[in-house]
Amino acid sequence: MSTISARGVGPFILSITILVAATPTQENLTDSLAGEPYRRISGERVFIDFTANDSLVAAAVLGFLDGQVGLPGLPDSVPGTVRAVLAHSLEAFDEVTGSVVPEWSAGVAIPRLSTLVVTTAKGSRLLDPEGRRTLRHEWAHLGLADALEGLRAPRWFDEGYAQWASGGFRAMEAWKLRLLLTLGKAPPMDSLTLRWPSNRAEAEFAYLLSASAVTYLLSESGDRGLKVFLERWRLDKAFEPAFRSVFGLTTSQFEEDWKKHVKDRYGWLFILSHSAIFWMALALILLLVVQVRRTRNQEKMARLRARELPEQPAYWI
Repeated sequence: MSTISARGVGPFILSITILVAATPTQENLTDSLAGEPYRRISGERVFIDFTANDSLVAAAVLGFLDGQVGLPGLPDSVPGTVRAVLAHSLEAFDEVTGSVVPEWSAGVAIPRLSTLVVTTAKGSRLLDPEGRRTLRHEWAHLGLADALEGLRAPRWFDEGYAQWASGGFRAMEAWKLRLLLTLGKAPPMDSLTLRWPSNRAEAEFAYLLSASAVTYLLSESGDRGLKVFLERWRLDKAFEPAFRSVFGLTTSQFEEDWKKHVKDRYGWLFILSHSAIFWMALALILLLVVQVRRTRNQEKMARLRARELPEQPAYWI
């Protein structure tokens, strides 16, 4: 079995984890995918498989991944040698991943094979800031799995760490999480286990939950706290005892603290100020105020003009 995490195209990185059996295609990629021949270039830590049309993109991706700074809380040596496949089409992407990734995905990390797969089917987006963030995100998945030496990380922590390592979650999206918690519709952390929601909207909420939880967990301790925790985790060989030992509370207690933090930090005023409905209503109110003001000014001007003497009064004639 191998763990696959996929990134979705959207306002923030989506990452899903799917357990699949390793197929011959995953173990030994052929020299071609979806009928196109593939080439290879190698760097210090990465080798890239790509088609001739993606040679410039491949060179840029190689330089970007080879130049990665150390991941938070992890040794600089992880991940080790990484294979990156630049799938030229959605068919090639499915061929590598075994067609187990949702159609809105654009990247995959396969830790057991130390492989990441991204698609170039949508042009040069891979080289823009969001594309580079995706690469860093998948790189973080591989690094964490390498550092844990085969230990299975809880879903929320694995995905949250990758988001944190690639730049953190966007607070602009946190109002959605606050609303879900208030309505009681946010899934509990321990429910995010083997399968990730295939529905994009549900996946966004689940991923936002993971990202904000890890950000909150490490907001005080930072890289140092994470390093101590991971060392303890490797020693205990279990997540829960290590978590309780380092952070002083169980994951259930942490979840309650995190929910309270979200509700306090992202209150109703925050929700309203980041809601499209709020801004639409505000715009309508402003338009109404402007219209009332304009009508009042026009009426006032009409009354003033009515009191003015004409340019040639009748008694002048």
